[in-house]
Amino acid sequence: MTRIAVITGSTRPGRNNATVAHWIHDIAAKRGDAQFEVVDIADFNLPLFDEAMPPSFGQYANEHTKAWSATIAEFDGFIIVTPEYNHSTSGALKNALDYLSAEWNNKAAGFVGYGSVGGSRAIEHLRAIMAELQVATVRNTVMLSIFTDFENFSDFKPAAFQEETVNPMIDQVIAWSDALAPLRASAA
Repeated sequence: MTRIAVITGSTRPGRNNATVAHWIHDIAAKRGDAQFEVVDIADFNLPLFDEAMPPSFGQYANEHTKAWSATIAEFDGFIIVTPEYNHSTSGALKNALDYLSAEWNNKAAGFVGYGSVGGSRAIEHLRAIMAELQVATVRNTVMLSIFTDFENFSDFKPAAFQEETVNPMIDQVIAWSDALAPLRASAA
């Protein structure tokens, strides 16, 4: 069965990110067409990229990199939950993406963004990053407003219509993940 990781995009103390990721996971878990798992980048304690060799060589020396690699390699696709910081994604998420190469290749990704404009600028930056990692990004996104989907700008309380935006994005992630399966098999 297709395996999709719901990846958190922030490690900030007091972050909303994990709450949003679990909301996505709870919606996704009601489906029977894929398996979903929350992957929290905070659990990996990744320092700023500290491998001597480029990720494209796949020669990881550090245990935190090996653990991150093994986790990401298990999945066929990703749903990345990103805050928008200064018109882009978080440094923690960019760093986590930069640690690996082949583990991302020939997979699909969808995005859930949040911020003053729904995380749209963070998502646009992620599309370019994921293209370099050979990840197919899907069109449908979930865009949450810090003004209307968070009470007092901090307590996640999504508007009722937001749940209706989640499954179309998941449909595309699963379809593209399945379509790319032959490429992943030939690279193995």
